[in-house]
Amino acid sequence: MTRALEHQAQHGGRLGENLVTIGAITQQALDAFIHRLPVEPSDIGATGIDGPDLMGLLMKLMYVERLETVRQFANAIKLPYHIVLDLVQMAIDRKLLISLGSRDTGGLADLSYMFTEEGRRWALDAISRVGYTGPAPVTLEEFTYQVNLQKLTNEIVTFERIRKATAAFTFDDALIEQCGPALNSGRAMLLYGPPGNGKTSVAHCMANVFNDVIYVPYSISVEGQIIRVFDPSIHAPLDRTDVAEDDATLSVVRREIFDARWVPCRRPFVIAGGELTLDMLDLRYDLLGHFYEAPLHLKALGGCFVIDDFGRQLVSPTNLLNRWIVPLEGRVDYLKLHTGKSFSIPFEEMIIFSTNLEPEDLMDAAFLRRLPYKIEVGPPSLETYRAIFEKECTKQGFALPNEAFEGIVYKLRKEKGMDLAAYQPKFIVDQVVASCRFMQQPPRFEPRFVNNALDNLRVKHHVPTQARVQ
Repeated sequence: MTRALEHQAQHGGRLGENLVTIGAITQQALDAFIHRLPVEPSDIGATGIDGPDLMGLLMKLMYVERLETVRQFANAIKLPYHIVLDLVQMAIDRKLLISLGSRDTGGLADLSYMFTEEGRRWALDAISRVGYTGPAPVTLEEFTYQVNLQKLTNEIVTFERIRKATAAFTFDDALIEQCGPALNSGRAMLLYGPPGNGKTSVAHCMANVFNDVIYVPYSISVEGQIIRVFDPSIHAPLDRTDVAEDDATLSVVRREIFDARWVPCRRPFVIAGGELTLDMLDLRYDLLGHFYEAPLHLKALGGCFVIDDFGRQLVSPTNLLNRWIVPLEGRVDYLKLHTGKSFSIPFEEMIIFSTNLEPEDLMDAAFLRRLPYKIEVGPPSLETYRAIFEKECTKQGFALPNEAFEGIVYKLRKEKGMDLAAYQPKFIVDQVVASCRFMQQPPRFEPRFVNNALDNLRVKHHVPTQARVQ
């Protein structure tokens, strides 16, 4: 890299070209690297968006964010300086802006501009027509192309990768062996089993298995309509100078060619529970702003979408499953604008259904067939149960006597009639620690504290007085 930078200083050109010239990498390797990245547009035409629309977006940004310099314009609209200068000149030609000259360094980036009276009216009218103010959108075609480049199946998931991602939890190896092929396939998965054994935890771990950086657009343009995609509550953006661990030596090359309308992120992980409705899987039109918010599964493209507590949503399981049949089968989904225009998007994400209900009661055989991976997350083995218990005790700083463990297992199984569950050790340990703290004594498994904790695992069933008499 140092030699390439020296060569670039002497001969000019892009850093990638100099890396090839000095023999540090091959042209094929550079092409493959660049192929993964959204490359910044060379001119207005290369953005795929009409020039007047981009100029209108710039005018709205200037008005809403009180921007004055070209540097501020470029940072807000996320387009290269030369394109921003072209848009500014377009506005000047229409007598919407006037130049105030240069500030600070005197460079083009520090040129300042202000609205004319006509320009201010024009900006307000543009805001009333479409209220979206943010980075320039990308086209649907560019979005589709990029999503297909960054499929989940591009990554090879190994046993060790899953083991590393689940290091904070204690799972049987058999469960990892079942999850691995499902993750590599990118196909839908069903996690089922009794509550409290880690189905949601398993699903969360899936997000940590994948390492690739993907690129999420701030927004996309479809038939002249704006759809906002990037969501800070879902997407975890990365520092642009360090967006890929596997490409660390080429991070400078990345900066030279990267299109700032895209945000480098980790693969998204979206989880929806009982609040999920069918409306949340369609475009949401903002009646005041006149633009759209992308549905959850569009924001999850390239990552995982978990439907937790499946069967307990406000919408019936049948209607929800019918909504997913076409996307799961054909890997494509269809959305509709309020104008009536429909368009397709790739459906490249892993759907994970998680339920503690009986799968046969939730879906028919036709839909079960479309879920190639059905993984039961059942009660832990006695050895795994003890390992979980010991880990929780270690966190609290005290030991797990063998007689205490055996007594807890006996009371759960024989006296309470309960199956062992992965959530119980933490629950019991926390309750015992809380009781000891209240009594101002070091934590230990005193029988009365253990009994109180076990009683709190399940509400006691009282037989009515009349029934006892009979």
